[in-house]
Amino acid sequence: MREPAGELRMSDGEFRMFAELVRGHCGLHFGPETRFLLERRVERRMRELSVSSFAAYHLELRQAAAGGGELGRLVDEITTNETYFFRERRQLLALVGEILPEAMLQRRERGGGPVTVWSAGCASGEEPYTIVIMAMEAGLDPAANLRVYAADISRRMLQRARQGTYRENAFRETEAGLRARYFAEKDGQWRISDEVKKHVDFLHLNLLDRGKVALLGSLDVILCRNVLIYFDAEGKRQVISTFEEKLRPGGHLLLGHSESLLNLSTSLELRHLRQDMVYRKPLGGLRAPDPVHAAADAAVRRVEGGR
Repeated sequence: MREPAGELRMSDGEFRMFAELVRGHCGLHFGPETRFLLERRVERRMRELSVSSFAAYHLELRQAAAGGGELGRLVDEITTNETYFFRERRQLLALVGEILPEAMLQRRERGGGPVTVWSAGCASGEEPYTIVIMAMEAGLDPAANLRVYAADISRRMLQRARQGTYRENAFRETEAGLRARYFAEKDGQWRISDEVKKHVDFLHLNLLDRGKVALLGSLDVILCRNVLIYFDAEGKRQVISTFEEKLRPGGHLLLGHSESLLNLSTSLELRHLRQDMVYRKPLGGLRAPDPVHAAADAAVRRVEGGR
């Protein structure tokens, strides 16, 4: 097909077709306020393929294999991936200083094993790597105490995450001492230490694909921060329902500070910690372990000492 000339504009019907296709595939919601973004990114991909009409490209997408092929490449184009190291630090301090010590205690009572953490929507990897760094700073041994899974729907972002190389903008909240300990600089970029990288398992995953999510097993902690803001209400309910199934009793869900479960779910309880508020799956008939305040305080002091 000939390459399209000039700027293309979607009709209302074409916009609805693409928005519904994307929403059905991965839950991402495009309303009138984000129409221009979807239109321009779809057009950019069409130009790369020399496709001349939205209708022809839509047909190609519908024929693409689920989760792969051209539909997967379009998802790479339209996803937003804004992240950086130590983002929303107080919540991460609550994770490392309060949630992980408690989960480790519960694990010991159940017979041992590492605490399992899932970074859902990990983008280029800053969040899961930050968790490992903060755990190490708190005196934990990730090899023995922690198993971190990191997943994203964008294959392009996962490739960057696995490479573990970052530019200056990723360190806007990172202290010089921490960067010096866990990164090596070369040609204006910073590569994360293999001692951190080896503790994160990356996988390509669609949050609406319950079959693939099931492969993760039961989890102690799920972080899905600043991801659900891109979903509509029904998509959010589907994802939260999956999280509720995946969490062990007493497990925690961490959302972004601008996000909540209001009007989405009543199955998880809001828990007030010293550093932040998070959601927890009720223990049912089990009794929660006594708070490990001394260990939590020591862990938080160690992490904050890197600042």
